[in-house]
Amino acid sequence: MQLKSETSPITIKNITKTELKELWELSYGPKADLTWKNFDGPYFKDPILTWEEYQKGFGKRLITDENAGVIFYGAEMLGVVTAYFEDGSLKRWLEFGISIYQPKNWNKGVGQVAVTLWINYLFALYPKIERIGYTTWSGNGAMIALGEKLGLKKEAQIRKVRYWQGQYWDSIKYGILRTELQSLERV
Repeated sequence: MQLKSETSPITIKNITKTELKELWELSYGPKADLTWKNFDGPYFKDPILTWEEYQKGFGKRLITDENAGVIFYGAEMLGVVTAYFEDGSLKRWLEFGISIYQPKNWNKGVGQVAVTLWINYLFALYPKIERIGYTTWSGNGAMIALGEKLGLKKEAQIRKVRYWQGQYWDSIKYGILRTELQSLERV
């Protein structure tokens, strides 16, 4: 899989096994800026993955899985996009996620271009799907703003169900229907 923006140097693609270590170093390695984990469901307390754990687990997806890809700006790796079926083997409820690892790449429109490419790709990949969405939390203003900017609908706000840093936060769901897809500009 390789998705290319028509208006920017952003691409999304699977990577090779030899590129995987570079991505691990960017996301979890000893020199990685782990600030991104403060916004990526920190209440789950997911561990910092070792190289061995990463290459056998999550990282393995990025090589061949059509539901996972690496975001590039030119030749530079910036983050990942993923998708999964919330309803398991029924395969009618598709959710996605995005992580951009270094704060220096935040608030530059990368997420907007990447998510637009990703949603268009997922709707093409799964022609029977009528809706694609994501879940975030009230502490992640960037993901809330992204959904609003792209025209996704706020479908649910479950109040005070995410507990982190001594307080409760809301869980928020955004989604877009296939019939609303034209609201996403081509990128």
